[in-house]
Amino acid sequence: MSFSCGCCRTLGQMLFEYDTPRIVSIKSRKVGLINRLVQLGILAYVIGWVFVWQKGYQQFDSVISSVTTKVKGVAVTNTTDQGVKIWDVADYIIPPQEETSFFVMTNLIMTLNQQQGRCPEMPEDSPHCISDSNCTAGEQSSRSNGIQTGKCVPVKNRTAVHTCEVLAWCPLENDADLSHHPALLKDAEQFTVLIKNNIRYPKFNFTKRNILPHINGSYLKQCVFNRATDPDCPIFRLGDIVREAGEDFQEIAVEGGVMGIQIKWDCDLDQSVSKCVPQYTFRRLDNKDVQNTVAPGYNFRFAKYYKGPGEVESRTLIKAYGIRFDVMVFGKAGKFDIIPTMINIGSGLALLGVATVLCDVIVLHILKKKNFYRKKKYKYVEDYDLVGNSPACETP
Repeated sequence: MSFSCGCCRTLGQMLFEYDTPRIVSIKSRKVGLINRLVQLGILAYVIGWVFVWQKGYQQFDSVISSVTTKVKGVAVTNTTDQGVKIWDVADYIIPPQEETSFFVMTNLIMTLNQQQGRCPEMPEDSPHCISDSNCTAGEQSSRSNGIQTGKCVPVKNRTAVHTCEVLAWCPLENDADLSHHPALLKDAEQFTVLIKNNIRYPKFNFTKRNILPHINGSYLKQCVFNRATDPDCPIFRLGDIVREAGEDFQEIAVEGGVMGIQIKWDCDLDQSVSKCVPQYTFRRLDNKDVQNTVAPGYNFRFAKYYKGPGEVESRTLIKAYGIRFDVMVFGKAGKFDIIPTMINIGSGLALLGVATVLCDVIVLHILKKKNFYRKKKYKYVEDYDLVGNSPACETP
């Protein structure tokens, strides 16, 4: 019977009790100071961080961007193979157009007058042979320059060295040593690039480009970007880009590399549109590890084909070293909107309740007079109609 009575009492407490807040004014300087400090900290966070710094009253949108580039500059070289030669944009920009990037050739290994035929493998790319038995007809590998014919032949100008003969474009390229130090096109440091960047924030139907309204044709013909004196000019000297990234252009030009041109658009559309301007920064993107010299820089091969004597197909093979410039555009725009404003205000008001919770913890669990305060905080009241009368638990 006592167990049943206890269950009834517990069920009654769960179903038929109601808790109402009780306000207790505690005259304590310590607790009062803690309460005000916590409230002040919450207000500083909501006003300073959420609304002022993070602009919590705004709606935001991410940038959509398109980029086109145009490089200008002329270089001159004088080599034993080709003599004096002029290099213009059509020679050193490969390919002519890329999406959000461009490549400038600064150094090269050129193999002239290649034709398909038979020639000995390069000693650096193939093990030496002694007789034809060391060569297998039809064999090839990822390091070979062609398909073996099965013959062991002497290397040109090195008769003491024999390698397997291959079917390939002959003469073979010798890229074992990049002999052009400094870079062949060292004048590329003075080349310039015009970067045209159009951006759009679709949520706000806002468009702009990095050629700002005050820039006219005559100004564009003579300006060059300078962070101190001309930060709005969209024409950049390649040497300045590399220098601002903390690198040496002539050093990178020998074996190539990858540079990043970062354009940041952070726009507050509640302010004047003229304040929405791009910010340019530069950095090197490829791994520059002086302790690891395996496969350094950036290079690739391409060929120029033509008909040689007797209408024989011939080509000039070029291994191009250079700098690839990647243009990266990012940013966001913000504009006042009532919905995020009200959400952040409501969140701030809710946070003020943290001060009450913290002070209750201190008063009821930490202070020496916690038992006294707990008695003042909580008051238990029985239902007047049921005081002294519990029919469900009466003993018959």
